[in-house]
Amino acid sequence: MPIRSMPMEAGTGLGADLAPIGPALAGGALDEDQAGHLAGPFKALGDPVRLRLMSMIASAADGEICVCDLSAAFPLTGPTISHHLRILREAGLVDCSRRGTWVYYRPVPAALTRLAGVLDPRHPPVCP
Repeated sequence: MPIRSMPMEAGTGLGADLAPIGPALAGGALDEDQAGHLAGPFKALGDPVRLRLMSMIASAADGEICVCDLSAAFPLTGPTISHHLRILREAGLVDCSRRGTWVYYRPVPAALTRLAGVLDPRHPPVCP
């Protein structure tokens, strides 16, 4: 089943549009809007390939990683890796930049902090 995400313009998405989301799950129930904004990123991370890609991107030594290094770690075709990376981008979890023929991916720290804040009350939600 494809992941549906809201259309995003450059500079928008979970990482750029960080309205307070309220308490962590243990601190109270999310309302419909809060749950709707959080479902896409969590759904994007629900796939094992995307979760591995996200962990490789987030743990990259230089803060970013080349798509060539990501692709080499999987027995998947380039278009399949690109598809998974597009879903992570659309969810606002990663950003990228092109350098010549290569694309470099980096995490969106505020987006990851926001998700962590929902799951762990020790990480407060990020405000704009």
